[in-house]
Amino acid sequence: MVTNVPKVELIRLILAKLNHDLELFVNAARTAHEAAIDGENQPDNKYDTTALEASYVAQGQANRAQELRRSIETYKQLALSPASDIVRLTSTITLEDDSGDQKYVFIGPLEGGLKIFTASGSVMVITPASPLGKVLIGKSPGDTVEIKTGTSSTRYQIIDIT
Repeated sequence: MVTNVPKVELIRLILAKLNHDLELFVNAARTAHEAAIDGENQPDNKYDTTALEASYVAQGQANRAQELRRSIETYKQLALSPASDIVRLTSTITLEDDSGDQKYVFIGPLEGGLKIFTASGSVMVITPASPLGKVLIGKSPGDTVEIKTGTSSTRYQIIDIT
């Protein structure tokens, strides 16, 4: 069961994934920057935008790398909450939908949508500001929450919190 994975291990896995992604974005930004300043890509006429487009890509990659650096620092300094019967920041929650499928989420301060793979299953990082995070905060095992997306909705029962 994923909720048996220690929180410090989850944080270690989150940091490993963020550091891996940071390395990818730094390399991508470097490559795009080199393409932007390469003599081969300098415009031949006013309609040739290859270098300009490469510079936009480089800036976007550099911006994402900076966001990842901030996230890494935030997770390094994150104070883990003790086990509780109430969902809060750094809780790991087991949810079960109406068809009996279970999913595991970790409420982190940043990087919602990040998926972490442990030996006992995957855990999705969500934030308190996300739709699911908003309805989970303050809830307890046995509570049911509903997430509406467009015209459909999904109900989850909280099975376990660590």
